[in-house]
Amino acid sequence: MAIEQGSELVKTVALLGAGVLAVPLFKRLGLGSVLGYLAAGLAVGPSGLGLFSESQSVLHIAELGVVMFLFLIGLETQPSRLWNLRRQIFGLGLLQVSTCAVLLTVLGHAVFGLDWPLAFVAGMGFVLSSTAIVMQALNERGEASTPQGQRMVSILLMEDLSIVPLLAVVAFLAPTPADQEPVSRWVSMGVALSAILGLVAVSRWLLNPVFRWLAASRAREVMTAAALLVVLGAALAMQWGGLSMALGAFAAGVMLSESTFRHQLEADIEPFRGLLLGLFFMGVGMSLDVPLVLQGWPKLLAGVVAYMGLKALGVYTVARLTRSPHRDALERAAMMAEGGEFAFVLYATAASAGLIEAETNAVLNAAVILSMALTPLMVVMMRRVLARQGPAPTDMSGVESVTEAANELKPCVLIIGFGRFGQIASQALLARGVEIAIIDHDTDMIRAASTFGFNVYYGDGTRLDVLHASGAAHARAVLVCVDNKALTTKIVELIKSSFPLTPVLARSYDRQHAIELIQHGVDFQIRETFESAMLFSLEALRQLGVDEADVLAVGDDIRRRDAERLQMQMGGDIKAGLPLMHGNRWTPAPLTTPQREGQPLNPEADQAIHPPAAVAGG
Repeated sequence: MAIEQGSELVKTVALLGAGVLAVPLFKRLGLGSVLGYLAAGLAVGPSGLGLFSESQSVLHIAELGVVMFLFLIGLETQPSRLWNLRRQIFGLGLLQVSTCAVLLTVLGHAVFGLDWPLAFVAGMGFVLSSTAIVMQALNERGEASTPQGQRMVSILLMEDLSIVPLLAVVAFLAPTPADQEPVSRWVSMGVALSAILGLVAVSRWLLNPVFRWLAASRAREVMTAAALLVVLGAALAMQWGGLSMALGAFAAGVMLSESTFRHQLEADIEPFRGLLLGLFFMGVGMSLDVPLVLQGWPKLLAGVVAYMGLKALGVYTVARLTRSPHRDALERAAMMAEGGEFAFVLYATAASAGLIEAETNAVLNAAVILSMALTPLMVVMMRRVLARQGPAPTDMSGVESVTEAANELKPCVLIIGFGRFGQIASQALLARGVEIAIIDHDTDMIRAASTFGFNVYYGDGTRLDVLHASGAAHARAVLVCVDNKALTTKIVELIKSSFPLTPVLARSYDRQHAIELIQHGVDFQIRETFESAMLFSLEALRQLGVDEADVLAVGDDIRRRDAERLQMQMGGDIKAGLPLMHGNRWTPAPLTTPQREGQPLNPEADQAIHPPAAVAGG
């Protein structure tokens, strides 16, 4: 089917339609979104309907998705996080990557007759497992936070980090043009080093002041444009320096990983990253030469089986050497035997550098695609075999890993707004050792808080993508401490609709605002001046010589009447118990009294926010 050259809109619609149809179908079949994008690209490409006769033009644009993906990986690569997971990432992860790299490189050279550089590049494409496939399998079974799951996540992180030096190695292994003198290679290396140092300097000393200045303008679209400018500017700088665009984006992400604007940058980049990365995989599918694959399918199938089998053996051996049980080692080998998404990036880079030919690139891409398609089937078969062998024995070797995982995944409280109210509210949490994440949109306050050791990040709590990036979906509780009625209500409504199981505590302005928050499902609300004014007035009675018992009785009576008025205004829906306050200590009241404003409406949420002392760390 031929399309007129001017019908670019038709091509765009066809491309988007193919992706929209294929991805949900493949996910429903359990094959993952990556294979869906590849199939969609194959369908509209030269080997399918022929809507696109030149796939390289699509790939050039879609490579920006990989650039943004690496930028986000860089943002997650915080030095503190790497240090906490150093044993698993740089121990277990590095051991598996190194072992599989040696095995697969030797296989390519000794069995398939590839020269050493090509054998190394071909093997490394299979060493880098598919993060999308493995994480999807772990999440579906709820194993991402288990010791076995944490070990695989650490290995995946090491493999993701490996793409950066691999791209540099490919550039180094690329053949030197005949008209280029050896001295010019050193000049190129000097230019590349200068580009890296310049990028570090800009990220370290320029970006934070620029983002603070832009944030003060409160123009959301400008912040989004600035985020794109950082990613694409870093990629362009590295390209001018003779290095990979993806390497520049990753370096920029690492430099900004400790920035107060990290969550906002992640939220701004994520939509572009997802769309362009899907477009990249569709471009890879378009570039697949089906006639070439069919012509040499026996050799292709033999190569896939050999590479997957040898890699599975290497993964199993490393797992057993690091004292993983037999069952865990088999599952890890089945889940990580395939090549991954970064193989396409690596092969495309090697092809553009002249290290591999276009025909070889097509065969290698086809081999990785086939390995990814076989992985879900291998996992299902492996688990059925293991299920027949009975339940898994207790893994005592994972005790240390369980402790490490608990330290990494301990409950976190997200605080939105860090003014006077939020600062005081955080003190009790910090005193109990609760891990907290804080976002605010006041750059001056953020800068002042950092001088006192607080890690406050810039972020707009009314944006769902920012809440996702800040960890609201996994938080044990969210404290909304902003000093704006409308924003508080909007944030509470957004969180309760998007994360209904997450307890939300909010600061209300007055009685009407409290009723509004309760109607939106808030788990806890308290008027910002009610209790402070109550304590103030009761202390005035003490100064006047009123007996302490009478002071407490007056306080309880006022709180009861206030709760009754709130109940009447709410239509009599609040019927839970009324906690009373004696001095500065809360004690529960009989269940027959109305609920005092501020008590959690959900008893289970109350247990989650106020766990017993033994659970809360003491």
